[in-house]
Amino acid sequence: MSPHLLALVLAASPPPERAQQLAQQKAWEELYLAYATASPQDYPEPQRKTIAKPLLKGCEALVAGDAVMAYSLGERAVAFEETAPGLKCLARAALGSDQRGTAEEALRKGLERFPKEGAFGLELGKLLLEDKDGPGAVAALTRVPAGAPQAGLARQLLQKARGLASEASQARSQAEAIERQMNGEAPAGGGTLQHAVATGPGETQSTGYGSSLGADGMRTRINRRFVVKYFNNNRDFGQRADYEGRIVAALDEAYEHTRTMLGEARESPVDVVLYTREEFRTHRGEAWANVAAGLYADQAIRINDAAELTQRTKATLVHEYVHAALDEICGGGHQLPTWLNEGLAEYVEWRYLGSEGPPREVADMLQAAARGNKLPSLAKLSRDMLVRQANPALAYATSATAVRELIRRGGTSKLLTLVRDVGQGTRFDQALLTHYGLDVARLDEDVQFAASRR
Repeated sequence: MSPHLLALVLAASPPPERAQQLAQQKAWEELYLAYATASPQDYPEPQRKTIAKPLLKGCEALVAGDAVMAYSLGERAVAFEETAPGLKCLARAALGSDQRGTAEEALRKGLERFPKEGAFGLELGKLLLEDKDGPGAVAALTRVPAGAPQAGLARQLLQKARGLASEASQARSQAEAIERQMNGEAPAGGGTLQHAVATGPGETQSTGYGSSLGADGMRTRINRRFVVKYFNNNRDFGQRADYEGRIVAALDEAYEHTRTMLGEARESPVDVVLYTREEFRTHRGEAWANVAAGLYADQAIRINDAAELTQRTKATLVHEYVHAALDEICGGGHQLPTWLNEGLAEYVEWRYLGSEGPPREVADMLQAAARGNKLPSLAKLSRDMLVRQANPALAYATSATAVRELIRRGGTSKLLTLVRDVGQGTRFDQALLTHYGLDVARLDEDVQFAASRR
C-alpha cells in the first residue's frame, strides 16, 4: 500500500471534501479506504450526507462491473445516510457478489423506509420467488404501489407467487383439519376426514404437533436438540406450523454445520428464544437491541428480530449455537478469554457464509488496521464484551483471525482440547503454551501478520 493510501486509511475522520475530491477523480478504491473505518457518528448530519453522496456515486458506477467494490462503497454510503438509491445499489451489489441475505435485508429495509418506492417490493418479490417462498413473495409484491412504474410487472409476478402460496396453503389446510379432529371438533364444511391406513409391514409414523402455549404467552416446541420458544403474535395454526418448521430446519442446519466444523456439537438440548425487534428491546433492553443480532445468555440462545428468517438470522443462529456448544464443552462458567469465545463463533459463522474471512469491507478495515499497527491486542479483547469495544466489527474480526491462526496450527480438535483444559481450571496462558508453544504476545504478532497480508 502506498504511503498516500495508508495516510487515508489511518485518518480517523477524513473531511467530507476529501470524499468529493476522490469521487471527481473516480478513485473509488481510495475513496472506500478513506472512509472504511470512519464512524458516521463523528460527523454532524449535513457532513454525513456530503460523504454519503460520493460513496453512492462509486457504488452506482461499479455495480455492473465490480460488484464486490460496489458493495463495499454501498455499505459505507448507507452507513452514512440511508437513502432509497443507497439501499437499491447496496442490494444490487450484494446480489452481484452472492450475498443474498444482505440483499434481502437491504430490500426489506427499503420497503419499510420508502414504501412509495415500487422497486423494493418488486425486487424483494423476485428474490423470494427464486427462493420458492410464495407467501413471502405475495406479501412483498402486494406492497408495490398501484401507480408505480413497477406495478405492471408486479401484477404478473403475483400470479406465480399466489400459485406457490396456494400449494403451501393446501398443505396447511390439511394440517388444520387434522388438528381440529384431534381436538374433537367437526371438520369444516361437515365433511369426513379419512384416516391413512397402513397396508403393509413397516414402521407406523404419527403426525407430531410439537408446540404448546405456556402461561407466559410463549409457544414452545421441543426436540432432542432444541427447546424453541417464541411469542404467539396471533399466528394461526398454519402460520405457526410454517414458522416453526423453518426455524427447526435452520437450527438443525446450525447443529450440522457446527458439528462438521468442530468435529462435535452440543449434546444436551439448548433453549432458543426468538424475539421480534420490539420484544428483544423490551426483554433485553434498548442498549442490547441496538447492537446485538443475538446473544447467548442465561443458558439460552436469544435472537433479535427473528420475525422473518433471513440468511442473516440463520448466520446469527450458527454464531450463538457455537457459544452454547462451547459452554457445554467447557463445563459452564468457563474462563475462556472473550476473544476466543467470540472468535470461534465468528469464524464458524464466516465458514457458514462460505468464506474463510470476514465480508470485504471488514476485511479491508482489518488489513488497514494491521498495516498501521492499529489492531486491538488480544489482551485488550480478553475480558470485556466485544460489542463494547470502540470498533466492534474490528474486534470480532481480530478475534476470529486469532482463532483461525490457532486452527491452522492444529485443527479444531487441538483447539477444543485447550478449551477443555481451561474448563478444568488450567490458566489460559498456560494452556496456550502447553498446546501451541505460544504466548499471547506471539499470537498477537501472528494475527497482525496474517491480517496485513490477507
